[in-house]
Amino acid sequence: MKTANLAIVFTDIKGFTERTSRQTLEENQRLLKVHHDLLTPVFKAFGGRIIKSIGDAFLVTFESPTQAVLGGMAIQDRLWEYNRSVPDSERLDVRVAINVGEVRLESNDVFGEPVNIASRVESIAEAGEVFFTEAVYLAMNKAEVPSQEVGSFELKGIPGKIRVFRVPHAPYRVETPPVAHLSPGAGSPLSNEQPPFGNLALSRIPGSALAPGTDLAATAAALGNRAATVGGQLVERTRTVIQSVKVGQGPSPVPRRLAVGGGVLALLLGIGFVLADSAAEEAIQEVARASSTDEKLPLAEKARKLISEEKKPGAKAWLLGQLDEALEAPNRAVDHYRAAVKAGNGDAEDRLIELLDHSECRVRSNAADALGDLKVRSARGGLKDLAENGGLGEEPGILLLGCNSRKAAQKALDRLGH
Repeated sequence: MKTANLAIVFTDIKGFTERTSRQTLEENQRLLKVHHDLLTPVFKAFGGRIIKSIGDAFLVTFESPTQAVLGGMAIQDRLWEYNRSVPDSERLDVRVAINVGEVRLESNDVFGEPVNIASRVESIAEAGEVFFTEAVYLAMNKAEVPSQEVGSFELKGIPGKIRVFRVPHAPYRVETPPVAHLSPGAGSPLSNEQPPFGNLALSRIPGSALAPGTDLAATAAALGNRAATVGGQLVERTRTVIQSVKVGQGPSPVPRRLAVGGGVLALLLGIGFVLADSAAEEAIQEVARASSTDEKLPLAEKARKLISEEKKPGAKAWLLGQLDEALEAPNRAVDHYRAAVKAGNGDAEDRLIELLDHSECRVRSNAADALGDLKVRSARGGLKDLAENGGLGEEPGILLLGCNSRKAAQKALDRLGH
């Protein structure tokens, strides 16, 4: 049994159940997509690993409790900006609760009392706030994060009282926010009010990483992956550096792809750690950075020519998949990753498992089909979670625009056997 000491973060939308009962299915799906697009890049920018995304709720782990709290602050400031630019009916008021402790790791899930406590603290947290336990308070860097005690609480199913803290609202230091952080169609803020946490954390994220539609995980992979072609010694050295700057991607052993991709994430966050890339990967970087289709297409042709020079079939298919993600064509990428896994590329296997949490149902379904066909047993935990809970906007019992990733995941599990 594997265990790890991790910060556990729960978030959910205030009044979500009542709200969905008044809205159409299409409106609910749009709400969840906006919620997902606003929060996901923030979690990942601070080193969070999304374990589950069920309806309006996220369960995310961080190796650093300080990064977890900063991530919560950045989320609230980002939502504050968003809420100022939309009608009241489209507001997103989110609760954030954090605990830290030793948890049990099983496939792509975490278990244990620290998880239960974080969930209970979320139930008493207020919308727009970042609540955390005494365990987090004692473990975090207090020079980085201001704090204020809320009180001691008896939480259902938890013995004794739990001391709970919160991040007090600004002013303490107000930073300039990132440039691109609002959702599509959002206007400029109209008043001189300041964000609740002064952009203290949000200002640390490059604006490009928060641009609408940006998938930071996919971008980091496209920008930084060399794991399919470099030696094991470089991978191990990279892991050490990533751990030292606390931008790890999750509690499990660092996947080959993320061992290097995390280095690029460090670069995006302004940390002075740079890894040399192959010519093909540098070309993929250029595609990912391009802001329009007209810019991307000629850069993609250049990347394809360089990828064609790759001799190893698995590495070539992996790079083609990365290029497709840079071109915002994740379903095409799944096909390349399938071919890469067949050729023995472990990084593609890791990415297919990650895509089970994609915001698009069709991508989740195709990834599940591929994992089932390939009999990737390490995907069992992710497939089980998807089969039981569905993905973004896909509640149990609801068919999402003709797509049912829950069913696809169950079929994949059936193919894996018991």
